[in-house]
Amino acid sequence: MAKQILLLNGPNLNLLGTREPHIYGHTTLSEIETSCAAHAATFGATLESFQSNHEGALVDRIQAARGHVDAIIINPGAYTHTSVAIRDALLGVGIPFIELHVSNVHAREPWRHHSYFSDKAGGIIVGLGVKGYKVAVEHVATEWKVLEKASL
Repeated sequence: MAKQILLLNGPNLNLLGTREPHIYGHTTLSEIETSCAAHAATFGATLESFQSNHEGALVDRIQAARGHVDAIIINPGAYTHTSVAIRDALLGVGIPFIELHVSNVHAREPWRHHSYFSDKAGGIIVGLGVKGYKVAVEHVATEWKVLEKASL
């Protein structure tokens, strides 16, 4: 059976392509999702995408993934620095996850340097631009056992 990957994007990532293009580039979230699904398919995996500006919707989607998803790639956006609820949901479902950020959060404002997810992530991809999404897909599609060991 094909491995299932869930790609989650948090607040304001629906604005990719137009929001601060000097930081985030010109590629839209829809283009990223399409590209990632195609890339996952080359590894025999399937990818489902979900974006929300609402913390509870992201928590609900993470909880719904239990028993159906093999790995999560999450760009929590601004929730990186604030959401214990999303962290707890990720830990609660026990699905290995990769944390992803388009920009180099460590080269930005000091309050962006702290993540509620990094210490539990199977890997962290920061500052590679939208290319980071494909890197994350390739990693979870080829390194399942590494992620399983790193998780929790």
